[in-house]
Amino acid sequence: MAFCKYSTEFIANSKTEIDNIFLNDYLPFAQPNFVVVYIYGLYLCNSNSFDNELENFAKMLNMSEEDVVGAFEYWEEQGLVKILRTSPIQITYIPLKNVLSANKLYKPDKYEVFNQQANEIFAGKRAISKHEYQEYYDFLERYHFEQEALLMIMKYCVETKKSAVGYNYILTVARNWANEGITTTRQVEDRLKAFENKDSDISEIFALVGIKRSPYVEERALLNKWLNEYGFNLDVILYVCKNIKKRSKFSFERLDGILTRYYEMKLFSIMEIEDFEKEKSDLFKLAKEINKTIGVYYENLEGVVENYVLKWINMGFDKDLLVEIALYCFKTSIRTLEGMDKTIHKLYKLGILSLQAFHQYMNEVLKEGNKLKYILEKLGLERGVNYIDRANYNIWKDNWNISDELLEYALTLAHGKDNPMKYLSKVLSDWHEKGISTVDEAKKTKPLNGGSVAKQNFSGRSYSREELNALFQTIDEIDV
Repeated sequence: MAFCKYSTEFIANSKTEIDNIFLNDYLPFAQPNFVVVYIYGLYLCNSNSFDNELENFAKMLNMSEEDVVGAFEYWEEQGLVKILRTSPIQITYIPLKNVLSANKLYKPDKYEVFNQQANEIFAGKRAISKHEYQEYYDFLERYHFEQEALLMIMKYCVETKKSAVGYNYILTVARNWANEGITTTRQVEDRLKAFENKDSDISEIFALVGIKRSPYVEERALLNKWLNEYGFNLDVILYVCKNIKKRSKFSFERLDGILTRYYEMKLFSIMEIEDFEKEKSDLFKLAKEINKTIGVYYENLEGVVENYVLKWINMGFDKDLLVEIALYCFKTSIRTLEGMDKTIHKLYKLGILSLQAFHQYMNEVLKEGNKLKYILEKLGLERGVNYIDRANYNIWKDNWNISDELLEYALTLAHGKDNPMKYLSKVLSDWHEKGISTVDEAKKTKPLNGGSVAKQNFSGRSYSREELNALFQTIDEIDV
């Protein structure tokens, strides 16, 4: 008997960890009973207090002993366990990270037909090494790819490349398709038929750009993406090909990059692309002027145009306004495109989309700033306006509806106090709560004691939701 062991209660309240690799790469493809056997066995590995003999194991899962052994034989074939002996049976679990890095041993007859057909595909071109076969087997097992489906891809790659294509190329194609959910012979056959149906399309592209060979698999896959995923028609693709050929050397990678950018910018027709290209020169000039104004430099302006300038134009901001905003950002120490982008989004939320509206808004902010400077002077405070001053002022004016006359009278009361700004806020808060709206009404109330108000401005008073919203909105605004 073991000297130390877990109690039944301890085991019942502990946890059994299941690796995500198992959940992602093995569980979806195994029979339900096989999954149950694997997980229950994993549980028993950490529960040495329990009798985990095969008979009890099978009884607990309401399975026959033969079915349990069959399940473990399946997991051994997958490389997740190892059957150390059969009578009595003994199983050891293998860490999944070791499974992925180790070469699995497969039954000789499992891939016998696959090996023969693969050899026929490469007959007269090159031999297939043992390592290459192992790579194919690992791929088939990991992606649960049908053998015939992989053979079809191998044959297609060899035929299109017209050479002894390497296994890395074949497996790259196969993995890409597997990641798209194409793993069966029928699915691969449908994909290859789709390629054949577009032979005339890709032939037009090849003829236009002067390529005199058969299309590669990856080129056919790109055409399929442009037509089916992105939604471009062939006329648009040919139009872009012509533009590339005029300016530089053509390549499918360059064509894919341009079409992907057009797709991301929602430019799908020749007219939309032409309009963008015509405007692009002006947009580059605008991007350069904005960068110069806020004090940044980008050698390549394409990212600036696509990620910022074009987006701002599409939001409704005209070019003159963007330059004015850039100048404003520079003066307020906002010296990045990200900072300018945040400023523009704030203005957009306020509905400020024209130069006139922007100037009007800035005048209002400037008036508010001047008013706050006046308040500080009246209180005898020699400092600049800060965001707390703006927050207080917005609450007084917008939420409490304090008149200029009432505020002026409050300033006379707060002047000379130890903390005049906080005293002023407390006085106005007291008047607001009492419903006082005129100077005459304020003069009839008992003056507040100025000695203990320092802690009462924000922490000593409960603000309404409306007041807090106004406060935080004001804090988020840009200081002038």
